[in-house]
Amino acid sequence: MNIKTGTLLITGGTGTYGKACIEFLLENNMFGKIIVFSRDEYKQHWLKKNLIEKFGDKAERMRYFLGDIRDVDRLKVAFEDVDYIIHAAAMKQVPACETNPEECIKTNIQGTVNVVNVATECRVDRVVFLSTDKAVEPINLYGACKMSAEKYTIFGNVYSKKTKFACVRYGNVTGSRGSVIELFLNQKKNNKFSITDKAMTRFFLEPHKAVELSLFALENMHGGEIFVPDMKACKITDIITAIATPDGGPVKVKAEVIGIRPGEKLHEILVNQSEFDRMYKVTNGWNAILPESAPWDKYLFEKYNRSYQKLDQDNHAVRDKFNSLLTDQFTWEELLELIEKEKVRLASE
Repeated sequence: MNIKTGTLLITGGTGTYGKACIEFLLENNMFGKIIVFSRDEYKQHWLKKNLIEKFGDKAERMRYFLGDIRDVDRLKVAFEDVDYIIHAAAMKQVPACETNPEECIKTNIQGTVNVVNVATECRVDRVVFLSTDKAVEPINLYGACKMSAEKYTIFGNVYSKKTKFACVRYGNVTGSRGSVIELFLNQKKNNKFSITDKAMTRFFLEPHKAVELSLFALENMHGGEIFVPDMKACKITDIITAIATPDGGPVKVKAEVIGIRPGEKLHEILVNQSEFDRMYKVTNGWNAILPESAPWDKYLFEKYNRSYQKLDQDNHAVRDKFNSLLTDQFTWEELLELIEKEKVRLASE
């Protein structure tokens, strides 16, 4: 597979992931053509303008398609002659999904069904679906929809004669709009923070790591995998402390506990027990969960057994990497670096 010459389409390409991915691709001269498929003409306008300013002639490989993943006919036009798809479009805010359930289902489930079906019909070569830790043992609608979308994406391999499908799953992406770090930076102005629960933990991943994982999946998938990175986590209160007292001085923080919102967990997990039994380490820090069965490729498990190490099911230290309460925590210096990067992003917008 030569991903330097094909055509890539990114659904939801104006979002945090999409912008990070496009910049990485342009910097590294990957793909002959890159198509942004999204429904907001204003965001497309500014993305196009910023890419031209930053990359000049390199940005000539960009194309922009207005459309909604709910619209099958529009997808058929957009996917014509496309080689690869990264499916990033979704409703992502948990509270918004809880209060607008029908809209969440239409976009996150039916939209993904449309992407899988049309990609198969258009004989796209490979499709990667971006998922979330909230899809694992979900308690909110967003997570339940992402879990369903994962299942349908993997199922796409069954009836596709050409197209291969795989998923990537990770936690919160730093630098995304509306992130908890952005919220706390805004609250610092009044030196009064609001938190849902003092014990809450979350996984965090920088955008470039999410891009690297999705491109690795795109290039190396056999079809049917869910790729998961090892991730670090932190207590939400540690973020507040690092923002309020970056010099490490005495902690004088006012934090109002407002209670967990509908659909929120105290701690996230990236892999459940059943999946852990089917998990392989594919690179240093990246893992692949194989499906329970793979009728589209009866040699899939043999391929992984030959090429990769199966994770030790009884190794608790390994399992802890996929639980935000138990995994490695960000150091103080790493937290300060994440916060500084978020300040730079906010200042540039």
